[in-house]
Amino acid sequence: MLIAAVMLLAACDGQHDAPATAEIPQRWLGQWTGPEGTLLWLSENGAGYTVKIQSLDGPATYQGDGVGDHIEFQRDGKTETIRATGGKETGMKWLMDKRDCLTIKQGEGFCRG
Repeated sequence: MLIAAVMLLAACDGQHDAPATAEIPQRWLGQWTGPEGTLLWLSENGAGYTVKIQSLDGPATYQGDGVGDHIEFQRDGKTETIRATGGKETGMKWLMDKRDCLTIKQGEGFCRG
């Protein structure tokens, strides 16, 4: 039995480096509104997600992957994450009273309702 366990562990070696994918809730899909005309759109794209962000600098589109409880995407050579938060966690005074939000980083959040 010990030999079988060692063989199983050896067969799995190297696979732990791949990110664990997750299915993000369907309610995350669609449009999310930020302050001053900013928007976030999420849609499914095969096994991943299309992330569209309308910022004050204009629109940009990224490819994202579900990892754990968030979506990861690459922007300007940096890994960014989209995670569920409340308005306070966005760090934006315009969104403080909101409850259903997605936040990329402090000062970059989008909410519904």
